[in-house]
Amino acid sequence: MNPVKPGETRRTPWIVGVSGASGTPYAASVLRALLAAGESVDLVVSRASRLTLLDETGIAFRDAHWRDDLREWLSRGADGKPDTFTVDLDGVRHWAAGDLAAGPSSGSYPSKGMLIVPASTACVAGVALGLSKDLLQRAASVTLKEGRTLVVAVRETPLNGQTLRHLVTLDDAGATVVPASPAFYAGATHIQDLVDFVAGRVLDAAGVEHGLYRRWAGGLGGGSRTE
Repeated sequence: MNPVKPGETRRTPWIVGVSGASGTPYAASVLRALLAAGESVDLVVSRASRLTLLDETGIAFRDAHWRDDLREWLSRGADGKPDTFTVDLDGVRHWAAGDLAAGPSSGSYPSKGMLIVPASTACVAGVALGLSKDLLQRAASVTLKEGRTLVVAVRETPLNGQTLRHLVTLDDAGATVVPASPAFYAGATHIQDLVDFVAGRVLDAAGVEHGLYRRWAGGLGGGSRTE
């Protein structure tokens, strides 16, 4: 344990969990925006999500080389082109998904809350049932029991009755469910715009300032590019 020294500010991160659903660009957008906002991040990348990341980006996320792999991942846009973004990873701490002794596994570990993006139906079920089979699920359970913000960006379609009941359970427990459902009123002209809209709504639910999408201003035609 590292006590806070006089004059220092306690590091209070957002925990970001990435599960195995398709949608790794959503996670990348959320992570970039959190860091751009000056927030600290504790990152948990599930084993299943590493397969999705490899499939969607060609990047193999390795615990021993997480910083290099994360930098490459976050530098890419939603279209897969490299070197689209520049990121500073000084505010990021990585925890292995199998490390159940990690900081976020305890309620005494300080955090602002947790964002699960994307959230697979298996992840939703695990959190709703309190399974804590890995660090991602355990951290989410801790977030709920401590009364902190939990945002679950579920990415699946169609949703069956079982998953819907799990989502209601999470809502009843105090989580905010944000379906990965892009809107078009913000004037999207690129796939990155649609990704950023979903990421922005996740951050809205967490109360984090960002400029990822153009907000509704109350006038029709705001999303048209022909005006």
